[in-house]
This record gives sequence, C-alpha cells and structure tokens, in this order.
Amino acid sequence: MPAAPLRTPPTPLLHVRPSGVHGLGAFAAVDLRAGTKLGRYTGRRFTATQAAAMEWDSTLTYLFGLSDGTLIDGGRGGNAMRHLNHACEPNCEAHEEHGTRGRLHLVIHTLRDVRAGEELFLDYALTVDDAEGPGDYPCHCGSLRCRGTMVAVTD
Repeated sequence: MPAAPLRTPPTPLLHVRPSGVHGLGAFAAVDLRAGTKLGRYTGRRFTATQAAAMEWDSTLTYLFGLSDGTLIDGGRGGNAMRHLNHACEPNCEAHEEHGTRGRLHLVIHTLRDVRAGEELFLDYALTVDDAEGPGDYPCHCGSLRCRGTMVAVTD
C-alpha cells in the first residue's frame, strides 16, 4: 500500500508548487519586504539521542538541527516551510528564537525584498561526517555563485 501523501498546513505568505530546482518548492504568495517573518519551521521534535537511534531516509529529508541538539522533522507534522529549497545565494534565512516558555523555535525570515511568485530559498549549509563529502550533496540552484554543494563552506 502506498504511503499517504504529506499534508501541509496552509501558510499565508507562501504557496507550495513544483520547483525548477528540486521537487516541490515554496513560493512567495505576495510581495515580501526584507526581514519579513515567514513563520516557524514546524514538525516532530527529537532529542539528539533519539535522532541518533533512528534510521532516516537519506533521499528526501526535512530535518533541521537546532543549536541545543534538538532535531525538527518537517516531514512529520510540519508545515509548508519544509519546502524551501537550497540555493547558494538564498533570499531567506533561519533564525533560532526562544518562545515564551523558553522552548527553542526555528523561524524563517526573508533576507531581501521578494516578489510575489518568486521561489524562496535557504542556504542549507549542511555539516557532514567524515564518511561523506561535499560531492555527496550536490547543489542544482543554478546561481552564478553556486558552490556546487549544499555543504557549508569552511575556511
């Protein structure tokens, strides 16, 4: 029996549709000013210990790691934010913010003005273990400054 399709709760500032970069993408529903808060990246949370014990699908993941070791899986109860694709010259970035009860949240903001219909991108800046390299995570963003990988640049 095929897996049930992922349901994506609506997010008023963006729409999800096919992307020319990869699979589905998130697109601005309206013109957005620089610094616009698009919303929180949501999904099931795992502690670092729980995440290490799990087997993950390496072909398509919606995982976002936070500085406290928490892992958010946007593929499990997440919203449309999980469809922001990677680009080496992103127009959005993720910020960690503490909620009113002290819980760490991931919030997506625009870096510059974005026109309605434009695809929204993050620089995934992936970190990989020693068994993997930048070539294991190729980038297809098409930017003039594309570094060819979704792995973070290290100096």
